[in-house]
Amino acid sequence: MAGPFISGMGAVSSSGANTAETLVSFRAARSLPVRQTLFESPLDLPVFEATGFAAAHPYGDGVRTLELASHAVREALADAALEPDLLARARVGVCLGTTVASQLNDLAFYRSFKTTGSASMTPVMRYLKGNLAEAIAADIGIRAITATLTNACSSGADAIALGAQWIDAGLCDIVLAGGADELNRVPLCGFHALGLSSPLPCLPFDRHRNGLNLGEGAGIVVLESPAHARSRGRKPGLALCGHGTACDAHHLTAPHPGGRGLLAALRISLDLAGLRPGDIAFVNAHGTGTRDNDLIEGTALAAVFGPSLAVLSTKGFTGHALGASGGLEAVFTGLALREGWLPPSIGFTEQDERIPVTPLREHTKIHGRYAISTSLAFGGNNTALLIGLAREGTP
Repeated sequence: MAGPFISGMGAVSSSGANTAETLVSFRAARSLPVRQTLFESPLDLPVFEATGFAAAHPYGDGVRTLELASHAVREALADAALEPDLLARARVGVCLGTTVASQLNDLAFYRSFKTTGSASMTPVMRYLKGNLAEAIAADIGIRAITATLTNACSSGADAIALGAQWIDAGLCDIVLAGGADELNRVPLCGFHALGLSSPLPCLPFDRHRNGLNLGEGAGIVVLESPAHARSRGRKPGLALCGHGTACDAHHLTAPHPGGRGLLAALRISLDLAGLRPGDIAFVNAHGTGTRDNDLIEGTALAAVFGPSLAVLSTKGFTGHALGASGGLEAVFTGLALREGWLPPSIGFTEQDERIPVTPLREHTKIHGRYAISTSLAFGGNNTALLIGLAREGTP
C-alpha cells in the first residue's frame, strides 16, 4: 500500500518543547520525572510535566490540553511548509485523540457547587466547547472535517489511523492527526486506585517494574496525499505505510492474556503495507512499565517478529501521556527513522525471564526502512502504526 506522506511533525512533552529539543533529550538519555506542580493532589507521585512551551492561544485556565495541541500543531504545519493560504485551498481534516481534553476541567464547577451551592458557568462553557479537533481547526482558521477520538490510551494512534483513511478515501488532501493530553487530578488518582502507578521512575519491561508514571504533551503529524504533496513540490521523507486496529474486549482495563488484539493489529498493519515481519527495523512499544502490559506486549512482539527484535519504550522519557501517547510515539518513531538511530529504553536494566524480547540498553543505529509504533488501551483496544522512509517521493 502506498499510504499518505507524513509531511510534518510536531511534539511537546517533558522531553522538549519541539522535535529538536526532544532529540537532544533522547541523545542525552535524559529522563526528567518530577513531583507534580499543576494541581492539588493528596498523592506524591513522579510525573512528567511539559515545560518550556508558551501557549499559542490564550485559551485560559483549565484547557491546557488545547494549549499543548496548538503548540504541536503549529510546529507540524511549519515543518510541512503549509502556509494559511495553501491550507485554505486544500481539503483539510483535523483528527485528534485525547482522554482528558476539556472534559475533566469542569471540576471547578462541581467543587464550587458542592461547597457553596452555586458556581460560575464558565467551566461548564469550556466543557461544552471543548471538542479538541474543532477548537484546533478554529484556532488555525480553517474549515475542516473534524473528529475527536476518546479511545483511552490508543486515542492518538487511532486518530492517525482514521486520518489516513480519510485521505485514502479521497475525502481530504491533508489531515492534522495525533493526540494531546494534560496531567490532571482525575487520572492521577484513578491510576493510583487501580494499583498501576509507581512511586518511583517507571521501568518499562524491566524485571523490577512496578507501575507507570503519568505524563502529558501532544504529538501531531501532517498526513498528506502523495498527489497533493507532489502538486506543491513536496517530497517528504516519511509515509504512513500501514495501520491496524483491533479490540479483543477482554476486560475493562486488563489486556488479553494472549495478546490477541495486539497480534491482530500488528498483522493487519503489515498486510495493509504489503510487508513481512522481517521488514521491520524496530518497534516503539507501548511499554508502560506495568506488570501485565509489558509481559503481554513483549510476548506478542516476539511471536510476530522474533526475540531478536530491536524494541524500546519511550515512556521512560515522557511518562504515559494517555491520549497523547500514540501521537507522540508516532512522531518519535518517524524521528528515529529519519535520524537513523534509537535512544536507549530508559528504565530497562534487568531482563525479565518471562519476556522474550530485550529492550535497547544503549544508542543503536537503525538498519531498515520501516518501523511500528504500538498502542494498547483500556477496553482491549490495540493499534499499530507502520511508518516507513520514502524513496524518491514514494513510500
